[in-house]
Amino acid sequence: MKYKLLLLLLLLLPVVAGKAQTRFDNILYGVAYYHEYMPSERLDEDIRLMKEAGISVVRVGESTWSLFEPREGEFEFAWMDRIIDKMHAAGIKVILGTPTYSIPAWLWLKHPEILLTYQKGDRAYYGIRQNMNITSPAYLFYCERIIRMMMEHYASHPGIIGFQVDNETTSRDVNNYDFNVGFRSYLKNKFGTPQNLNRIWGLQYWGMDIDSWDELAPRDGITNTGYKLEWERYNRKAVADFLKWQSEIVIEYKRDDQFIMHCFMPSVQDVDQIESSKSMDMMAVNVYHGQQDQLTGNEIAFAGDYFRSVKNGLNYLITETNAQTIGWNSRIQQPPYPGQLRQNVYAHLGSGANMVEYWHWHSIHYGQETFWKGVLSHDLQPNRAYAEVTKTAQELQRIGKKLVNLKKENKVAILFSHDSNEALNFMPFDQGGSAWESAGNDFYRNNLVAQFHRILYRNNVGVDFIFPENADLRKYELVIIPSLYIAGDELLSSITDYVMNGGHVIMQFKSGFCDENSMVRPVMAPGSLREACGFYYQEFTNFSSMALKGDPFGVGPQDNKVNSWAEYLICEKAEPLAFYDHKYFSVYPALTRNIYGKGSLLYEGCMVSDAIQEKIILSELEKCNIKTPDQDIRWPLITKSGINDENKLIHYYYNYSSESGEFSYPYQEGKELISGEKVSQGQMLQIAPWDVLIIEETANRKIR
Repeated sequence: MKYKLLLLLLLLLPVVAGKAQTRFDNILYGVAYYHEYMPSERLDEDIRLMKEAGISVVRVGESTWSLFEPREGEFEFAWMDRIIDKMHAAGIKVILGTPTYSIPAWLWLKHPEILLTYQKGDRAYYGIRQNMNITSPAYLFYCERIIRMMMEHYASHPGIIGFQVDNETTSRDVNNYDFNVGFRSYLKNKFGTPQNLNRIWGLQYWGMDIDSWDELAPRDGITNTGYKLEWERYNRKAVADFLKWQSEIVIEYKRDDQFIMHCFMPSVQDVDQIESSKSMDMMAVNVYHGQQDQLTGNEIAFAGDYFRSVKNGLNYLITETNAQTIGWNSRIQQPPYPGQLRQNVYAHLGSGANMVEYWHWHSIHYGQETFWKGVLSHDLQPNRAYAEVTKTAQELQRIGKKLVNLKKENKVAILFSHDSNEALNFMPFDQGGSAWESAGNDFYRNNLVAQFHRILYRNNVGVDFIFPENADLRKYELVIIPSLYIAGDELLSSITDYVMNGGHVIMQFKSGFCDENSMVRPVMAPGSLREACGFYYQEFTNFSSMALKGDPFGVGPQDNKVNSWAEYLICEKAEPLAFYDHKYFSVYPALTRNIYGKGSLLYEGCMVSDAIQEKIILSELEKCNIKTPDQDIRWPLITKSGINDENKLIHYYYNYSSESGEFSYPYQEGKELISGEKVSQGQMLQIAPWDVLIIEETANRKIR
């Protein structure tokens, strides 16, 4: 094949030589590109504009199965060959996607059974992407064929640096017959016999015991919480199996210098990201966020911290993010203020991204995403966004080698539990939503976890996520545990041991209440955590809002509020930190702190306001002796740090405001990389609205 003669050109790629590439020698900056959507011949003009702007990478192909295989068994590659060849000739790198998330019309017509069946009889129709059952044997047959045909054709192309498998994959609320058959097989393997399942799930309640696996009812009308929790686990497993299956096909063909990834969505929870990525070289994520006055950088930081942690600190890629405006209609058309596009790029890099790509290069002139605009607007001419992209690209060409492969060594972690997220959907404690369940509400993720992360972010505290599947608490000085409603005995023991041996924990209500099968532990709450917590409780209550007695955290009457849930804690060894200002509840502490062994556990028996949570976190940082000068810098100024490839500390400073900001630089002398100016310790620095400063310390050091 002609491409093999060009393999020597691989030395020009921005990827470090060796197997399973995860490190880069410069930041990749680019766009998703869909030449096939253009109304006229644009390829040469697009490449010219990309080159002038400094675009270094494009992502192609993930939505184009119908073009690669326009009729069953007939494959056409010349149209994409031309795109990749011309990109490569121009020095623009290519990431090629498998096109399996949007099926061609001939496939649904021949196999309508692959379209999704939802609960209670609803079903998917053709006319939108992601409308198929990813476990359908017919669907998988055609997926494998198109993937193998594409890999045979493209794996040796020297312009392709990596492959994306599928796109934004979820379980898609699948309830097809063959999915249910797979679920029953999964249960047989896990639980052995129907009688064992009856016992573990408590199916004798309401007389729902089964005597054979055929008697297991479909998910549609199920109320049993053990069933629902296992169903969600199987949904996550199905996604992981699908993505690993695709990855392993690609591995058969790809070169050692090419990577595999998938673009995950940070808001989607029906995915086992750890298991899904086991055959991938790195994580990639699509991050969309508010703009104009709604731009905070919080979504960027959350996604970065989460997906960096999934791969144990490995750098990740941003495969999609806001260019101009977003939306499947024109109701939220908010183009970024001047500077925001550029600032967002550096916000991703400061969290550990090695690539930032926009969705997408050009705005589309038809279809559902007409108003999800790209770098170029519908007129396809250079514009304000293009100018800002060009400025950013030119900066990255100069300083990108200083920023790539940024490493973090954080002292704080948040324990994230998919199981607790799902189980609290099924047994919600907040007073909104259905009495039966609020599936998909993700109160745990969007309210509990998000509050902790938001406050850490706004106070410039670096944070990782850890997960029950592989949690190593010992790496951290402080571990924050949002409501760990579902947990096995082994995880609870590891938390207790961590505290005993000198670790520090902030733990939230409902933790340890149920075992791994969503069965309430038949012991005094909080069960095996009782010694580490230093209290027990037997009662709890819902309520809307109440004050804490005497404003113990000094936050003022407006913020001195707790809400939603309260446990009637009875202290044994724990020290009460606050009491409810209530005639009957006031005998029970709202928050406690217990010294256990060499460590401590602070427990929140209720939901607290952001202001109280901030006081708690900052106090614990001080007690753990991990508070840094970064906490003296206040929102809307944000800072992130990491170690670069030269073993030097990099400090990012962002101003999320339309007003200029000022701060005293607290670290050792260095150089602001964009301007090239020297910076000394204690120097007052100005930062313009929606701007960023990047300071590299002069001396080689380890991160604090």
